[in-house]
Amino acid sequence: MRTAKARSGGSRLLDSILAAPRTVSIFVVVLGFACGTILILAVGRDPGGMYAALVQTLTGFDLTRGTWNARYIGEWLTASLPLILCGMSMGFAARTGLFNIGAEGQYIVGLTIAQAVALFGPQIQGLHWILAVIAAGLGGAAWGGIVGWLKARYAVSEVVATIMLNYIAFFLSRYFTRLIPDANTYQTPSFPATARIPTGVFDSLTNGSRLNAGIFVALLCVLAYWFIIERTRLGFSLRATGLNKEAARYGGIRVTRAVIISMGIAGAFAGLAGAIVSLGSFSYGRVLGGYDNYGFNGIAVALVGNSTAGGTLVSGLLFGMLASAQPLMQSRQIPKEVTWIISGLVVVFISLRTGFQMLIDWRSKRMTERDEAAREGGEG
Repeated sequence: MRTAKARSGGSRLLDSILAAPRTVSIFVVVLGFACGTILILAVGRDPGGMYAALVQTLTGFDLTRGTWNARYIGEWLTASLPLILCGMSMGFAARTGLFNIGAEGQYIVGLTIAQAVALFGPQIQGLHWILAVIAAGLGGAAWGGIVGWLKARYAVSEVVATIMLNYIAFFLSRYFTRLIPDANTYQTPSFPATARIPTGVFDSLTNGSRLNAGIFVALLCVLAYWFIIERTRLGFSLRATGLNKEAARYGGIRVTRAVIISMGIAGAFAGLAGAIVSLGSFSYGRVLGGYDNYGFNGIAVALVGNSTAGGTLVSGLLFGMLASAQPLMQSRQIPKEVTWIISGLVVVFISLRTGFQMLIDWRSKRMTERDEAAREGGEG
């Protein structure tokens, strides 16, 4: 009897651990790296090279040469910022019951507006780039708000609307950017110095990496995400609308307004990502030849981060690390495609969370039935 109770208690503890979303995310990340390790061994390479590249990306320390260069850390953080912001774009909408796969289009709108303000805005030191970033956020919010309005007013699927608006944003960006005087099919004239997001002390701290003040914009967005969702009446109304629109409407929540605001805020995050990339990583405006894919990768970031502020921050850093480690892996004879395979596997595994939950529930039920049968047998 005591053994059965102990086993049942241990089972419940294990089930509660496995059922925790944070624990599941950690588990699938570890599983993804394990699969990547097996794949590297299968192609006859040393998986230690992959992990050495990841350590160098995270710390700047080269284990093989015994040297240290902080530039790798700066580049890792730079690659992570747009992923974090686009992940929050997807995650914020998901927390309110919406599926925003239009972060790529909202990102492009923000990028395009930031470039325009950078080229034609007032060249005032300390103000110019801030105006460009704010304008990009507002542009992304407006682009996302269109989807929210269509969803709330006419019940248009946000999935269909965002897919279509991604294409519209891309081709409008190409069209209007090429209208800029002296622009060619690839780029615009260089930005004035006042339009570039300042690097400040990051330039010296990270040995000339592209890390810039955009990191503060991203961190403020993470705090804003958490505060709005978890600590405000607006966040409560948005989450209530996502859980049950009719119940929320019955409770006095203006559902149409909530849906539009939700998509607007989600779009603002992606628009800010576009501004950080365009003004922080480039000295000129780009005529986009294809998607940058930050918006689409943000879907994976949000899934792994469980659509929470802190989880999305950590998840964005993880995916940024994998992207930044690719050149280092190639220098160690490790195929860079392994990082994309790991990323894809992580997303697949996290998508199977429902399957994990069903397995846990089934196992718990079987253990309960077994314990009850043992108890009845003992009583008999």
